[in-house]
Amino acid sequence: MAPRDSGRPSRKRESASRNHRSSSRRPSSRERERAAPSTSEDSLAHPLSSAALAQLNQLNAKKPTPEPRRERDRDRDRDRDRDRDRDRYRERERDHGREDERERDRERDRTRTREKQSRAERRERAIALERGEQRPAKTKPRRDPKDGYRGLEIPNDAGRDHHRRHGEKKRKGRVVSGAVLEEGRGAAVLRGGDGGSYSSLEKDAMMRNGPPPPVKWYNNRKKMWILVWVGAVLLIIIIIVIAVVVSKRNSSDDDNNSNDNSSSSSGSASGLSSISPSSIPADAPTWLDPFKWQDTTDFNVTYTDEMVGDLPLMGLFSTWDDSKSANAHTPALNKDWGPYADRPARGVNVGGWLSLEPFITPSLFAYDLRQGIIDESTLCAYLGSRCEATLEKHYATFVTEDTFRDIAAAGLDHVRIPFSYWAVQTYDGDAYVYRTAWRYLLRGIEWARRYGLRVNLDLHGIPGSQNGWNHSGRQGPINWLNGTEGTVNEQRSLDVHDRLSKFFAQDRYQNIISHYGLANEPKMTALSVPAVLSWTIKAYTLVRKNGVTKPVIVFGDGFRGLGNWQGQLTGYGDTLALDVHQYLIFNTNQIVYNHSEKIRYACAGWTQQTQLSMNTATGFGPTLIAEWSQADTDCAKHLTNVGWGNRWTGTYVVSGTAGDTGGMDVTTPRCPTMDRRCDCGEANSQPAEWSEGYKTFLKMFAEAQMATFEKSWGWFYWVWDTEDAPQWSYKKGLAAGILPALAYERDFDCDLSAIPSFSDLPEYY
Repeated sequence: MAPRDSGRPSRKRESASRNHRSSSRRPSSRERERAAPSTSEDSLAHPLSSAALAQLNQLNAKKPTPEPRRERDRDRDRDRDRDRDRDRYRERERDHGREDERERDRERDRTRTREKQSRAERRERAIALERGEQRPAKTKPRRDPKDGYRGLEIPNDAGRDHHRRHGEKKRKGRVVSGAVLEEGRGAAVLRGGDGGSYSSLEKDAMMRNGPPPPVKWYNNRKKMWILVWVGAVLLIIIIIVIAVVVSKRNSSDDDNNSNDNSSSSSGSASGLSSISPSSIPADAPTWLDPFKWQDTTDFNVTYTDEMVGDLPLMGLFSTWDDSKSANAHTPALNKDWGPYADRPARGVNVGGWLSLEPFITPSLFAYDLRQGIIDESTLCAYLGSRCEATLEKHYATFVTEDTFRDIAAAGLDHVRIPFSYWAVQTYDGDAYVYRTAWRYLLRGIEWARRYGLRVNLDLHGIPGSQNGWNHSGRQGPINWLNGTEGTVNEQRSLDVHDRLSKFFAQDRYQNIISHYGLANEPKMTALSVPAVLSWTIKAYTLVRKNGVTKPVIVFGDGFRGLGNWQGQLTGYGDTLALDVHQYLIFNTNQIVYNHSEKIRYACAGWTQQTQLSMNTATGFGPTLIAEWSQADTDCAKHLTNVGWGNRWTGTYVVSGTAGDTGGMDVTTPRCPTMDRRCDCGEANSQPAEWSEGYKTFLKMFAEAQMATFEKSWGWFYWVWDTEDAPQWSYKKGLAAGILPALAYERDFDCDLSAIPSFSDLPEYY
């Protein structure tokens, strides 16, 4: 068997690994038990006898050999020793922490004592200052917040060192942040703190001792300036309110004092607050129920179902005033205008309002081309029940009272109002909104009356379409006087005029309606000329029979050429006038003129045509120019129809498309350079981007046309406003300075020698 001391080296190594333990530790019972045999053996003082050795060998043979110590026992003992070491270390740390805490408490007490004494001294100084006994003590400047931690603002005579206990060593670089935070002054020492406010303890002291004397408001410059500005703003608002009230009162007084050629029955206020919903019959249609209208401004909302010519009076007040004149150069409405040959009309169209035209309001047609929304008919078919609300919003906002005020202020005296048959009647298969436009037409006439403007009524869309263009309401085939429905639509158009003429024969319209249009732009190149002439005679006779006797009745030239009207529709004298529309850009031979040639043609070419037409020996006779513009290209979006190209860049292709009524494709550029440089991008730029040279051209081009067309019975610019086509907008032209501020005061009167070459202007945009 192995000797007993064979295990001792392991014990020695284990003991050596623990040499850091305290020597005073008592051995465990297991250790004492293990050490017992060794101790007994070592304690023998002399060798045993042979008999004793034999007996001992017998005893050893009977005992089992002890098992070697297991590894896990050594690990467990080692872990137990390590835990005891950790506990002793933690105990020492706690003792050390308690000492630190006691030191912090002592420091906190010292800080509070210093702060208390400092506050007492500050209060004493404040009292002394108030009594005038002492000058304020200087304080140490604060550090900038960007410099990190900073010291508290403490008077020099209350320094920290003054209060340090005798024999106490000063700690170097110590920031007593804990105490400061506990006292509510942490904002001054934390990152980002501004240190600009009193600590909570200082506030408590101030509350106990009473607030400091208040600063008089007039000594605070900031508050004084704020009060001055507020007072000034309030004064301006009061002045504006007073001015508006006085203006409205004066306007009301003028209306009440003006009774020339007017009826005297009563009318209600236009606001819905003046009536009760119960006053409207439950079965009243939308066009008679003001609670279903989007706009009631200047409408008489008192319910009535009275009709004239089977057309409603709803919305009209029963009084009117015809004493106004548009300007000092024109007579009042209740005075005779005189011959138009002597005093030609100067007017403008409010087109795109009651009859939609895509190029005027492209936002209403902002759809994917594949949806086929190209005119008012397809728009309403797409919108369905939403079309009424969409169009009424447009009616209520696109033209307002300000429109007529501004027209008169521009030196104009007439306004042409295009509208279409669905304001009067709709038929099976029509998608148009029925009659909503009617009351807006009537209100527009009343606004024109308010500013002394005479009205040219223009029936812009005829049942079946008289030209197949989008502004007739339906782009495509001409079904008026043409095709299987031609006869039906002929009668329908006469029925519309029957009702219109009966309504406008009322006394209230005798002075303000100056022109009555039968049909806008009938395309007589695609219609039977005899059929159109026959219909014109029927319509004229019907309108005169129904009482419309004072206005000039107007019919379109049909694009036949002015010389071809000589000897046609004779015998009507000055009661029937030919309506001519003059544009260079829709003629492929004229759009190529350069800038100076366009002005020269406006002065010479159109003057010749006008004089030819006004002479019954060479033309029809009475002629007016009801449409013209300053456009020098046909680039405006949707001008040639939704999604179509243009002549300017040679992309005008109409063959096989809806609306192809014998038009001619233009596949080569027709700008003056007639090459690939022809571009619509620059041509469609806005006034702010125009050069002074281009503005000069546009103004001269406009004044040339005004001078020429006043050799007829007058002119009407197309149109007053557009969303995004400034060369077609009188309003935008005025703002850009490309039209005379007053239509009757012009700089250019067609002196051909004064036309510049405009050589500095590109001819391809």
